Amino acid sequence: MNARNAVIALALVAAALSAGCESAGALKGVQIGGVDVGQLAENVGGLREIKEPEEIEMGKGVAETLLGASPLLDDAQVQRYVNAVGRWVAQQSERPNLPWHFAVNSSEVVNAAATPAGNIIITTGMLRVLRNESELAGVLGHEVAHAVRKHHLAAIRKGAFAGLLAQGLQAASQGSRNEQLVNALIGPTKELYARGLDKSDEFEADRMGVVLAARAGYDPWGLPNAVQTLSSIKPDDNAVALLFKTHPAPSARLEKLAAAMGQSFDAMQGRQNQERYRQVTARIRVAVR
Repeated sequence: MNARNAVIALALVAAALSAGCESAGALKGVQIGGVDVGQLAENVGGLREIKEPEEIEMGKGVAETLLGASPLLDDAQVQRYVNAVGRWVAQQSERPNLPWHFAVNSSEVVNAAATPAGNIIITTGMLRVLRNESELAGVLGHEVAHAVRKHHLAAIRKGAFAGLLAQGLQAASQGSRNEQLVNALIGPTKELYARGLDKSDEFEADRMGVVLAARAGYDPWGLPNAVQTLSSIKPDDNAVALLFKTHPAPSARLEKLAAAMGQSFDAMQGRQNQERYRQVTARIRVAVR
């Protein structure tokens, strides 16, 4: 679609959305530059549920954009280990059959991110900060929760870049991992992951992350312990600048977790697997500033 056609199509979409669902339906079949404008209006307006195959293809496009900024860590043992822990935690969720993939990238930034449909990326910087496997399970559980609850999909759909989402959906609906899909998702991905989700989404992911880790047999206090460690890092440290920008303050997260967990988890015993974690991550471990 050339620039002129894109402007015309989006103008019609805006008019349809202003008029309501009936107008969007009336535009179905109207083609501009090979795009069904009525379908575009439905996608932009969130008038239909995104189907799981579309969600999966979109997740791949988002993951490709994220990995373009920082490549995978070249260490098969660490990648297998994180995948084993992550997939076991994901199996405890409401969506165990998503094509879950867990990856470690080579970024020194302390962070982790989820894409739609279960692509989870954790940084080497985060692995250096965590102290044991239960903390890793808690952090990955937090990201699994985002995918299960479709937090990023919801944020993209209601954002100012919903038109780009519609382009991605069009490609995804054809089962196409092509340049059109990836290009359509570059803008939304960069904006969303730089801005972050709503605080309510992050608090919900914290609560779910604790539950998923506990179901997987890990110490349920792994995630709170990880957040406590993060709170000890100086806020002006560049390594945590993005994490602190896109998440509630660690103190707020700990307060919410304490209220949610109450006494329910106090007596629970679970694995920490500190020695196994130390052995696997020893090759990338350095002193944390």
